Amino acid sequence: MPLNSPLQLSLPVHLPDDETFNSYYPASGNDELIQKLRASAEGHGEAAIYFWGPVKSGRTHLMHAACAHANEVDRRSFYIPLGIHASISTALLEGLEQLDLVCIDDVDAIAGHPVWEEAIFDLYNRVAEHKNCALVVSGSSSPVDAGFLLPDLVSRMQWGLNYQLQPMADDEKLAALQRRAAMRGLQLPEDVGRFLLNRMARDLRTLFDVLDKLDKASLVHQRKLTIPFAKETLHL
Repeated sequence: MPLNSPLQLSLPVHLPDDETFNSYYPASGNDELIQKLRASAEGHGEAAIYFWGPVKSGRTHLMHAACAHANEVDRRSFYIPLGIHASISTALLEGLEQLDLVCIDDVDAIAGHPVWEEAIFDLYNRVAEHKNCALVVSGSSSPVDAGFLLPDLVSRMQWGLNYQLQPMADDEKLAALQRRAAMRGLQLPEDVGRFLLNRMARDLRTLFDVLDKLDKASLVHQRKLTIPFAKETLHL
């Protein structure tokens, strides 16, 4: 299912076109996970992958990237963030096993909701029976620690590959910022990047948002990125 299919558009979800594997800078220890996600998107990987990491750790970027990669190789994908479960129906999960790749983000958001837990459990079972669909699920903690009420669901989530997303070191965050800037045709000097790391929240999502703001300001004012310009723009 292409990302712009009618079913996808029925969700209040925006899938950014700049969150791909190429734009993702992996922390040390995450290379194997990325390889497995690529393989699943291409149709020759594991039937089920569960990975976890804290909010703003890059989980959603990887889910978007897997869907984008599947679409590039003409495979049908579907992405759903369960943080919005209160505004959608479990009926949305029906028939997803007929697709090539299903990515379920923030699955621990439905922990403690029996109807949703049963629906996700049933989807796991249908995927196992169908065999042609890859299921990728992410959460902020491991299946055991997520607070699910249904033991069988925890068991199913442990049935496939499980990975903990490794955090990035500061040098890796700096490299990720510089790569992001370069993709926008912007030069981010090392001293400016380290200034942002020291003065802003240190998660990549916040840092990328700050970089976007600096990029727009530099275009408007026709100025290079310097520490004084960053201080002025960000009111620091």
